[in-house]
Amino acid sequence: MSNQEAYPSTPSPQGTPDPPAPPPTPATPSSALPEKFTLIERKGDLFVDAPSTDALAHCVSQDLRMGKGIADIFKKKFNGVEELKAQKRVVGQVAYLQRDDRYIFYVITKSDVYDKPTQKDFETSLIELRRMCEKFGVNGLSIPRIGTGLDGLSLDFVKDSINKAFEGSSVKVTMFYL
Repeated sequence: MSNQEAYPSTPSPQGTPDPPAPPPTPATPSSALPEKFTLIERKGDLFVDAPSTDALAHCVSQDLRMGKGIADIFKKKFNGVEELKAQKRVVGQVAYLQRDDRYIFYVITKSDVYDKPTQKDFETSLIELRRMCEKFGVNGLSIPRIGTGLDGLSLDFVKDSINKAFEGSSVKVTMFYL
């Protein structure tokens, strides 16, 4: 399967609707763009150690409750729950906020806060995250160990899924852990 077939440039009918064209952002200079996708694991605090030019992403439920774990920290740090809810995203889609010159992606992997994501929904959400990164010109994406905490997915599955979803892209993904 070619990359074009795996990651079409136009969203499927259930894909996240195209956002409005983003305003210019202080993106990484083109001379510093990664030539190909990389996934790096790094010990550190996502909110302190992630480059300020990186977008951030984490997993949430469709109900956007974000009451535990790192989701609660995202909610308190970036606010915008009503703005996210107004986007009316569903499982497999990605809601987002823009704070200063940074995108904050809310990867919707399950319906209810008490659910666990299926592997298929998690993978579909990651493909949509890649599409959103490409749409907004995001070259650096910093994430926690998504899906592995309260959601219970194995780290090996998560890393494999990220590698599959972003293969062929130029996004540098840094996964932070404490």
